[in-house]
Amino acid sequence: MKKILNPLKLLINDTRFTGVMLIVCTLLSLFLANSANLESIYKNIWSSTWVPENSTISLPENFKSLINNFLMAFFFLMAGMEIRRELISGELSTFKKASLPFGAALGGMVVPALVFLAFNIHTEYANGWGIPTATDIAFSLGIASLLGKRVPIALKVLLMALAIIDDLGAILVIALFYGEHLNLIFLSIAGLLFSSLLFLNYLKVKFGAIHVVLSLLLWLAIFNSGIEASIAGVLVAFALPINILPKIEGAIHGYVNFLILPLFALANTAILLPKEFAKSLESPLAMGIIAGLVIGKPLGIFLFSRLMVAFKLANLPKNTSWNQIIGMGVLAGIGFTMSIFTGMLAFKNEQFQNIAKVAIIVGVAVSLIISVVYFFVLGIKKVALKGRIFKINQSAFSENLASRLG
Repeated sequence: MKKILNPLKLLINDTRFTGVMLIVCTLLSLFLANSANLESIYKNIWSSTWVPENSTISLPENFKSLINNFLMAFFFLMAGMEIRRELISGELSTFKKASLPFGAALGGMVVPALVFLAFNIHTEYANGWGIPTATDIAFSLGIASLLGKRVPIALKVLLMALAIIDDLGAILVIALFYGEHLNLIFLSIAGLLFSSLLFLNYLKVKFGAIHVVLSLLLWLAIFNSGIEASIAGVLVAFALPINILPKIEGAIHGYVNFLILPLFALANTAILLPKEFAKSLESPLAMGIIAGLVIGKPLGIFLFSRLMVAFKLANLPKNTSWNQIIGMGVLAGIGFTMSIFTGMLAFKNEQFQNIAKVAIIVGVAVSLIISVVYFFVLGIKKVALKGRIFKINQSAFSENLASRLG
């Protein structure tokens, strides 16, 4: 029985499968949303309203809202736990460890935002500057895993640390810049509930039903406060007892990666592609997003990493080259989940949202193709270089042997 279950367990825990699943869900959603016979039925699944209007307390009004506001809180809970763990004992636990990924992540957010604004500074799309700043952990690491030994382990660890910091930055951007009109009463209630969770942690109260109830009430208060509700997941991650985090992460990991993220991809890519698809990509919004992800990300990561190393604030990981850092920057341009999430918050206009989603999908596809080709070519060059060194050494050995025999 174990022989049957173990490969399945390995598959479920493999980020490669998550990345492939997100691609499949996106393609399936686009196909259904653009099918003449299924379009209306498919879209109604996500948008049919079930909550009565004018209720005192707001709740998710349809399936799509439930996914984006409630289920995605579990994704943010997992991201928050990863951030907290890395800050305490992982790749972000000391200044020396954290300096390079922090610098690279900062560059990977600032430069794409500036690239986007270069296209959109004086347009109605300017509020979308946060869209190309995100890196999708599951997607980017999944592709890195698919590339195998062409991406060294040290580079994968750096990419993971960078993506975690990137997530933290995206969370702050969403909380500070993409919230709605604040309801101070519900915001105060959320503050009290968060403080209660922290107090329970201070008293070392064993994790139980009270933590679950307070966490759900915290989500409800934040949902009604005007701040993006899924942020509650991060707050809960930082308020719970540290010893319970591995158990919670183990319990929700499979659901997040293989249920919630696929549902998110299906619900948020259910868009009718414009008849003049190429023309829609000529929009400053689309060009800004694609350029930000494909060019801004690797450029920002490379430049800021160079500066950190030049000023001796950080060191490159062992057995890692600057060429590989560029490739990692291209992988970081895969910003699927958080980019779509930010785009949904940045624009209320559905047409703008759809242009943004199409641009994100194109940007992800281009980044994916470039990164795969880049690492394959880089791998071939390395093999060629090793072969050349072997030939040189072989020639030198022959000459040395001949001189000794002569």
